[in-house]
Amino acid sequence: MMTAEVTHRTVETNGIRMHLAEAGAGPLVVLCHGFAESWYSWRHQLPALAEAGFRAVAPDMRGYGGTDRPEAIDQYTLLHLIGDMVGLLDALGAEQAVIAGHDWGAPVAWHAALLRPDRFRAVIGLSVPYRPRGSVRPTTVMPQTDDAVFYQLYFQTPGVAEVEFERDVGHTIRSLLCAISGDAAPRESGLTAAGAVGTVRRRGGFLDGMANPAVLPPWLTEAEVDFYAGEFARTGFRGGLNWYRNIDRNWELLAPFAGARIMVPALYIAGDRDPVVAFPGMDRLIPNLVSFVPQLRATIMLPGCGHWTQQERAAEVNAAMIDFLRRL
Repeated sequence: MMTAEVTHRTVETNGIRMHLAEAGAGPLVVLCHGFAESWYSWRHQLPALAEAGFRAVAPDMRGYGGTDRPEAIDQYTLLHLIGDMVGLLDALGAEQAVIAGHDWGAPVAWHAALLRPDRFRAVIGLSVPYRPRGSVRPTTVMPQTDDAVFYQLYFQTPGVAEVEFERDVGHTIRSLLCAISGDAAPRESGLTAAGAVGTVRRRGGFLDGMANPAVLPPWLTEAEVDFYAGEFARTGFRGGLNWYRNIDRNWELLAPFAGARIMVPALYIAGDRDPVVAFPGMDRLIPNLVSFVPQLRATIMLPGCGHWTQQERAAEVNAAMIDFLRRL
């Protein structure tokens, strides 16, 4: 079978120009990437969804790749990001879509389904489950000790992580992709200081101790690493990091929706070696996700899979997504 062609274009949405990759014709599926990624993170899903009879669209999200990167930090809230997706549907001439997201793209997808179920008729979350709004400002309860802080706190101060990540972009990308994949030994992650998953040593950096292997894992090629590195060498990391700098602002903005449940059909997929599923509270949240997402059709945990769900386990993720989509 011939692989469906992936084409590229730029559209106007929510006051910005957004680059997207698309393939296929049929019911629309929007694919939202996370940090530090690109439309390219969905390179295995675009042709598979197209061949299964869907129109798959993977944008470079706000702050990334060929999409605009507003300067102001407050232009990267969840409401901006969801607004971008609503505007994307309008630009594509689509009344509705199924929305999927991985990593930071997952909260965008979950909250798009929460706030606009009229436009997003179902949702697929990869790695990051839907997390209901808590009662306190999120950064105030992130883990920190005298020796280490949760990585999202490390990302808060503008410029700090940018300097670290942009010192050697190729090394940064290679380390990120390898160290939190299912192929890395737990000690190679770097995000395990002081025994707490996801923490960064105060006297070090995010990348300290992360694996940078001579041989890449079987799901990743040198050419793929080079694609990501080329994108971030051009754009820098500030746009993506600004998403983290709005975590407390998102909490403020979402106050009117406290206690609201996602009422559209949903699917959650994660790897059992993904550091995200070991974050504080996930052991209680993930088994009880149906309480907040009543139409959750399945929770799929992929054995041996790390953080980069749809890249590490493309065939399994494609099959699960297509099965879910066909049953809607």
